This record gives sequence, structure tokens and C-alpha cells, in this order.
Amino acid sequence: MTNEKRYIARASKVAARMIGDEMMIMSGLDSSLFSLNPTASILWQAADGVTPLAQIVEERIVAQFDVAPDEALRDATELAEALARHGILRLSDSPMPETTEPARESP
Repeated sequence: MTNEKRYIARASKVAARMIGDEMMIMSGLDSSLFSLNPTASILWQAADGVTPLAQIVEERIVAQFDVAPDEALRDATELAEALARHGILRLSDSPMPETTEPARESP
């Protein structure tokens, strides 16, 4: 899968809550708890299944942080793969429009 054609979507069996500038995510599969830093939180919130990862990085990460585009995309790809291994994010080489409903966010 090339980064330009990679799409990310939030898994359906998770609960998420923003606390300050960090996202807390609990897996509904095994109750694992994840704390995402501000950059990872941006990726999580933008993971709609239809926007390419490269576009998310360019528009949301590079535009906001002082980071080179290639480095940002490499780091985002590694993060997305790690979150997918934990079952809280899905990766695909084609859009996943059926996954655009947001994860449950607790008040």
C-alpha cells in the first residue's frame, strides 16, 4: 500500500473522549486504554475513511506543526499502522465510506 492511496478510519468498537488536547480511546474488544498526543489526536479525529492519509497529513499536521511533509507522512503512517495493530484504527488502499460514522465520544 502506498501512502498516497492509504485511507484511515476509526474502528467501530471503541469509545473516545477528548481531554485537553489529548484523545483517550478505549477498545471495546479488550478494554485497553490508549492516550493519543495532540498530533495523533488530529489523525484520529480526521480518520473518516474517505480522506487519504497523505491529505490529512498535509492539511492538518504539516499546516499546524513545524515538520517536513515527508517526515510527517512517514510518522503518521507508522502511527496509523500501530493503531491498526491494536484494533482501534482501520487501514485500506481504497476509501471506506461506510465507516464515516464517528466513534462514540463520551461527554
